[in-house]
Amino acid sequence: MDLKGVIRNVPDFPKPGIQFKDITTLLLNPQAFQYTINCFVDRYTSLNINAIVAVESRGFIFGSVIAYNLKCPLVLARKKGKLPAEKITESFALEYGWDTIEMHVDALKEGQRVVIVDDLLATGGTVSAVVKLVKQLKAIPIEAGFVIELPALKGREILQPLPVFSLVQFDDI
Repeated sequence: MDLKGVIRNVPDFPKPGIQFKDITTLLLNPQAFQYTINCFVDRYTSLNINAIVAVESRGFIFGSVIAYNLKCPLVLARKKGKLPAEKITESFALEYGWDTIEMHVDALKEGQRVVIVDDLLATGGTVSAVVKLVKQLKAIPIEAGFVIELPALKGREILQPLPVFSLVQFDDI
């Protein structure tokens, strides 16, 4: 299936010069959404995954359905101040400042094999911070999976040596 054809490009959002990749049009297309989920489930079924870590917020959409299909726990990696119980935090650089991502301290168990899921890989900063949280909880990150990758921003390089899987790549950023 041609996922590029169902993902809307929104020029100059959220600021001039950005080509925003809008996955809401993929979600409106049941065949494209099912295809997307099936690609991830097929990939991860044989990898003995113990949990899916989904990154706020669009990663929740994909991660929850993948976790459901794999019959494994769904762990939420959220922006600062969104989780109610005891948590661990990791800050990371943004283009113009810093942000923080958090996970509950009891979200993962030592030795669990996890896949981190988000909708889009750009610079890799957010998922790199999530990898640190996963390791801090002594779980094992197996791969980071994305619907969309923007190779020009070199996020894959930031995440090395963690394997990266993406369904579609866009060269325009």
